[in-house]
Amino acid sequence: MAELRTEEEQLEAIKRWWKENGTSLIAGVVIAAAGVFGWNAWQDYQAGKAEAASMRYQQLLDLTGRDDLDDDARQRADELVGEITDEHGKTLYADLARLLDARLAVDAGDRERARTALAAVIENSERDYLEGLARLRLARLQLAEGSAETALTTLEGVPEALAAQRAEVRGDAQHALGRADRAREAWREALTLAEQRDQPLYGVQLKLDDLGAEEATL
Repeated sequence: MAELRTEEEQLEAIKRWWKENGTSLIAGVVIAAAGVFGWNAWQDYQAGKAEAASMRYQQLLDLTGRDDLDDDARQRADELVGEITDEHGKTLYADLARLLDARLAVDAGDRERARTALAAVIENSERDYLEGLARLRLARLQLAEGSAETALTTLEGVPEALAAQRAEVRGDAQHALGRADRAREAWREALTLAEQRDQPLYGVQLKLDDLGAEEATL
């Protein structure tokens, strides 16, 4: 009987423990299972989104790769850019779509739209290289509009991976401001960096030659 009571006591103890902890245990198992299935579903969802973004961006590339865009093609390109940036705003495809949108805007003479697209990349991109690329293009646009000092400020955020290009545009800005010595220094730096990194940089030597010719005529 003592053994039986012990077994009964053990059983009662188990029942009491289950009553106190069983619900939370089941909930934990359910939550864990839901977490696994939820994670898999999330992964599938993310993969589906990435595929959709990739397909739309490819459509955009195919469309804008034409030699001449008519009004319908431009409208469709605008729609694709909007879809990619609205639905996939933090992805690589959104950054690339905005950069492409800026190029199309410049081709169409819409500098305001180009500035807006480039500013969106600078503000929203999580990729330093693409942000730097947007800064370079925005600085060039600012130079074309006669805002050389603003362009110099824009260049401050360009990463080292684009140092040669940054130095070239800085030289362009200094030249526009009439600072020949600073322009020469920046362009020489651009050529040195380009050579060190095996990055072809066309036209910079010509700028230096032209600067020397300008000074010779003064």
